[in-house]
Amino acid sequence: MAIKFKKKPGIVAYLTAGDPNLATTRDIALAAIDNGADVIELGVPFSDPLADGPVIQRASERAVAKGTRLTDVLGLAKELRAARPSAGLVLFSYLNPVVRMGMKTFCAKAAEVGADGVLLTDMIVEEACEYLEAMKEHLLAPVFLAAPTSPDARLKAIAGASQGFVYAISRVGITGTQQKVAGDAAELVARLRQFTELPIAVGFGISNAEHVKAVGEFADAAIIGSALVALIEKSTPEESPAAVGRFIAGLRS
Repeated sequence: MAIKFKKKPGIVAYLTAGDPNLATTRDIALAAIDNGADVIELGVPFSDPLADGPVIQRASERAVAKGTRLTDVLGLAKELRAARPSAGLVLFSYLNPVVRMGMKTFCAKAAEVGADGVLLTDMIVEEACEYLEAMKEHLLAPVFLAAPTSPDARLKAIAGASQGFVYAISRVGITGTQQKVAGDAAELVARLRQFTELPIAVGFGISNAEHVKAVGEFADAAIIGSALVALIEKSTPEESPAAVGRFIAGLRS
């Protein structure tokens, strides 16, 4: 159940749902899709986003403060699926909100709203049995994170458990922009290729057209997160959909 990318490299756009508000997130997501994003990663805001850098942490804090919850994100996903039926749609969450809803309930609802896949950032493959069973039951594609520090045996397990695509972390640490794509990323993708024919998308620090082009030399897609969230933070709600649309179009050029 691989998620398809129209061009190489594909573009995966991460958005924190509810920042600045749910209606604007919807408009931003549509603008991103219409300007070349293949997949929207719809982030569920969480009060303690440990894997994220300050930009996404602030976005999560703002969205949580406005009362955005997992049920709201599921509703937004349903709207996006209805508006853009062919776009890729991945729900991105920490494990805690999903456990609170109930794993089986969450997977059923994710399938009901039309999500293609799910990425639980702190779900490790070694403890994912119940999760994978529920995902399989509802025909959802699990996406797992692969790090440069992982030994080959673990990369093989991650690749085997993933279905939509494999998320290759370009460097160890938290999310955030960087000056250039880390050399570890190309090596990590090459190691993953031994174990899977799924698309491999590279994230953490990808923030401009030069990065996207560099990623396209060795991977299938580039994941843009902090750069988009920072742009939204600097824009007014009225300006942000157009600003994001221009940004995504610029990555394609």
